[in-house]
Amino acid sequence: MSPPNHAQEASVTIPTFHVPDQPKWPELTSDEQVALKERIKKLLKEQSAVLVAHYYTDGVLQDLAEETGGCVADSLEMARFGTEHPAQTLVVAGVRFMGETAKILNNEKRVLMPDLKATCSLDEGCPAELFSAFCDQHPEHTVVVYANTSARVKARSDWVVTSGIALPIIRHLAEAGEKILWAPDRHLGSYVQRLTGAEMILWPGSCIVHEEFRSVALARMRRLHPDAAILVHPEAPEPVVALADVVGSTTVLIKAVSTMPNREFIVATDAGILHKMKKMAPDKTFLPAPTAGEGATCQSCAMCPWMGMNSLQNLAEVLENGTNEIFVSADLAEKARIPIRRMLDFAKKMPK
Repeated sequence: MSPPNHAQEASVTIPTFHVPDQPKWPELTSDEQVALKERIKKLLKEQSAVLVAHYYTDGVLQDLAEETGGCVADSLEMARFGTEHPAQTLVVAGVRFMGETAKILNNEKRVLMPDLKATCSLDEGCPAELFSAFCDQHPEHTVVVYANTSARVKARSDWVVTSGIALPIIRHLAEAGEKILWAPDRHLGSYVQRLTGAEMILWPGSCIVHEEFRSVALARMRRLHPDAAILVHPEAPEPVVALADVVGSTTVLIKAVSTMPNREFIVATDAGILHKMKKMAPDKTFLPAPTAGEGATCQSCAMCPWMGMNSLQNLAEVLENGTNEIFVSADLAEKARIPIRRMLDFAKKMPK
């Protein structure tokens, strides 16, 4: 039986925002890269700092995080890691909401980022004032926001979720009869709604990376690689999700390349994830899914320009000069911590 309810998209006009060009960092020689990595390792040790990197950052940053006892993960595991690690300085290679989340959960710690301007189209497309006013119009709804939002938006919510835990949390709320106001990614919200039948109003935001994947081109690619498994992040549009063999968070997609027997994979998420996939399954082939960049002009071509703002060069700079520190007021952090903790507590009760 199909779910009884449908997702309703909010009639909200999202303000325009600037999408940066893909950063072009000066190319380092092999010796320069080794020397810079050694300098960063020394600075991390001297400052009792730990590096946390997202799967979408450059592979050299991911490797450096693992080499120094840090963490390479999705946003949920990044949040967990920061709270459990004893380091008093967290260096977050990712985008701004990840740094803010680390600070919210560790207000007593110093949180640094290579570039504070590294934001996110979902965050940019859900300004706090506009979102708060919309919530006020629907006081009977439980407010659930994706992690890709600002501290102020999180503080206005009842629950914060990541793509890895959104489905069980929404299913839990739906079974309790709650109506959901969801923000900001409409594609992930629609995907969750289709599987749970929850009554949901969706904020009309989207990720500029996942928005670009095209089902017609993907179907054509599948015909060329009939034995390949298609891996899709649920931030992609519904027609793309419908073609997937596996739909899930970055962690789920990475696990799939190790557990599935396929020798080829077509991957519909940010191309940064391919670095980890190749390390997990070096004998397999990974093909980026087609985007609007195929015969057209696209904004990201499956690479987040804000994630690209993280580099070895500005990572070294931030450790040397201590700038780019994330600050969240104690009052705001206290409010935003409640829905994040609610998610983390829910996650602890889930079967492994």
